[in-house]
Amino acid sequence: MSKRVLMVAFQFPPFQGSSGIQRTLSYCRYLPESDWQPLVLAPKARAYPRLSDDLLGKVPQDLVVKKTFALDATRDLSIAGRYLRWSAIPDQWASWWFSAVPAGLRMIKQYRPQAIWSTYPTSSAHMIAMTLQRISGLPWVADFRDPMVYESFPTEPLTRRSRSWLERKSLQHCARAVFVTPSAQALYRERYPHLPDSRFALISNGYDEESFSSLSVSGSADMPTDFSKPLLLVHSGLLEQEDRDPEPFFTALERVFEQGRIPRGKLKIILRASGSESLYHELINARGLSDVVALEPRCSYQQALEEMLSADGLLVFQGASCNRQIPGKIYEYIRARKPILSLVDMHGDTAQLLGALGIDTHARIDDAGDIAAALERFVALLGQGQAPVAGEEDVLRYSRHHKAVELARLLDSIT
Repeated sequence: MSKRVLMVAFQFPPFQGSSGIQRTLSYCRYLPESDWQPLVLAPKARAYPRLSDDLLGKVPQDLVVKKTFALDATRDLSIAGRYLRWSAIPDQWASWWFSAVPAGLRMIKQYRPQAIWSTYPTSSAHMIAMTLQRISGLPWVADFRDPMVYESFPTEPLTRRSRSWLERKSLQHCARAVFVTPSAQALYRERYPHLPDSRFALISNGYDEESFSSLSVSGSADMPTDFSKPLLLVHSGLLEQEDRDPEPFFTALERVFEQGRIPRGKLKIILRASGSESLYHELINARGLSDVVALEPRCSYQQALEEMLSADGLLVFQGASCNRQIPGKIYEYIRARKPILSLVDMHGDTAQLLGALGIDTHARIDDAGDIAAALERFVALLGQGQAPVAGEEDVLRYSRHHKAVELARLLDSIT
């Protein structure tokens, strides 16, 4: 390989807790097919809040990975739950900078990469990459999976000032700022109008075909539905009250059953690893839904995909506060070619993406009446075998292999 890219990524196996790890890992696996050899700079495992061996087998055996010391200030530097605020600026893993920068410089000297890439939402990754760029002069691609600063987030003044500073410096010094959704890209173009349009690029998230090909379940849009059993609807992932509140959904379920619009034995719903289980148990029990809605614990990534393929329909929750985000699971839903019921804000990127794919089974996430009507229609379409799913060409367009090709082209353009 004549071309190498140094990739600064906080989330890397054995990290557990975010779908963002899939983006970095897929680049490491597929970039070599476009003549780019990744070199990874990541923290040691002790920095991570949770560990999992699930994805270790997907790390290429010949991949150069350097892991350096890092602490979590909120955990490792706290006394009785209190810690020095400056030790967690720009984030709680700020200590990683002190070990990663020297290690990164040694990697640059040894392997002579042509570019640097880093990925947010761990701010320290961009801080490290920016330092390496300023010292080495190499072109840097700053990957923003989420905006660093929203209109009303973060609210804590010191955190907001530090992120605003890092964001501004990152846009100033990077060769390309990459975003995963159109509205996030548009936000930054508006925020930094003095920068050329060429500074801003869009590479969406996607799905990994190999993750699906290794599954024991091979569901598809052409599989017949077994109507002798309840229809199974699945959501896997966090349902934060402030962003993805399921309470209006529970109210809608109660309403359609009471009014006889859907037979009670017609539905089975699994909400897996939703968080706030104790609260949601109360809401479910108060509405008499315990025989319909099951709150299930976290499972492995592969098990979650198998459950997705076994379902009759898939659920998405995405509130207005997440309008500039698209859940990573959406691309896996697209690949699964399963019907999707999306509870969203209609102005958000998630609604726009699904609408562009012809998937119009949706409702406003905060409107129980709208959800009840959409749920009734969705169940009817499932029964008729007419619920819309993504077309085959759209499926291929969102594969992570294709996204790695897009990144390789971008790296070629800056080097």
